[in-house]
Amino acid sequence: MKGLKKIFFLGLSLLVFIGCRGKAPEANKGQGEMENPTPSIGGPSQVNIEKSSGLDKFTMTIFDSFDTVTQTTVFAETEEEGLKYSQYIEDRLAQLHKEFSSFESYQGINNAYTINQKAGQEPVVVSKELFDLIKNSKAYYETYSKKNDISFGRVTEIWRSYMDLYAADLEDTKGKSLPSIEDLEAANGFTNMDNIVLDEEKLTVFIKDPQTRLDLGAVAKGYAVELIGQELREMGAQSVLISAGGNVKALGGPQDGARDFWAIGIKNPENTDTRSAESIKEILYIEDLSVVTSGDYERFFTVDGKNYHHIIDTETLFPADYFRSITIVGQDSALADFLSTAIFSMDLDSGLALIESIEGVEAYWILKDGSTVYSPGMEKYMQTMGASPSK
Repeated sequence: MKGLKKIFFLGLSLLVFIGCRGKAPEANKGQGEMENPTPSIGGPSQVNIEKSSGLDKFTMTIFDSFDTVTQTTVFAETEEEGLKYSQYIEDRLAQLHKEFSSFESYQGINNAYTINQKAGQEPVVVSKELFDLIKNSKAYYETYSKKNDISFGRVTEIWRSYMDLYAADLEDTKGKSLPSIEDLEAANGFTNMDNIVLDEEKLTVFIKDPQTRLDLGAVAKGYAVELIGQELREMGAQSVLISAGGNVKALGGPQDGARDFWAIGIKNPENTDTRSAESIKEILYIEDLSVVTSGDYERFFTVDGKNYHHIIDTETLFPADYFRSITIVGQDSALADFLSTAIFSMDLDSGLALIESIEGVEAYWILKDGSTVYSPGMEKYMQTMGASPSK
């Protein structure tokens, strides 16, 4: 969202990577469902190298791709390997951001913005990565839930304009207006997944209705992180953590000689002071898994004392109003990203039933009153239920 300030994002987070024992959690920005344009993409970031009792540790912070702060940790046997994997993550994130963007055009790239611009006119030849992202999103929509719809862009476009207008002002100013239900319903008339036509042989995407718009904000980052993780594994990487806002992808465990599992903190929505232990609601210990959180406290504006966040319910056309956050744990970051948005817009019973129907996926809810609910299989990852950094 062009109107949002970077400094505003940097102070908020949904998930935090908790480093080696005794270190304070590092802040990073959480996931967003309404995709945001970024003023500049790419450029080398500094890689820090630390010795450990295991392999050498390479850490890096990336500030631009997907309009979020990405933190990476790589354990590698040689400096050459560690730097290669770290630089690959940064370069690949920058590339995929350009391909998946719905808001910016980039020379020589047909991206989601190009598809929207050509809606109702002609099919657009796209990269294999963008084609597969859209194809998978359609498949997830049909298989798991209609609550995450990439053809919902006309509605999110309206809410984004209000977020652009108000979000930089953190004070609650009386008299701010909201989108009218009439405007939202009119925009929703163009929401139709069937309007997105794919030709796998030609790698083309065509939007039949000139008024339908793609918004990949609720799926793009998770898919990008999953793809990069798979590619790093093929390159030989064995111990990597990518934390792109609220999207975490782990390859293996941390090979530092001190522990077996990565420690991932779930933010407490009621306490955003990262210096306080109370800012972490729960710590999850994971290995070779993905963790994705969606929440109502990261991007929002306030009208008459009520916060209006960025995750829009496809039924009410207003921000979802069930929980403070939902965290998904599973193998596939792309699926976890899709589910975190969809389940955030469901009542608890429906969300729990969906989670229990998917093998290998668990969920953790923070309710409006601050209490928590989790699927039975989540217990094995939770510090409060006895999980620890070592096997």
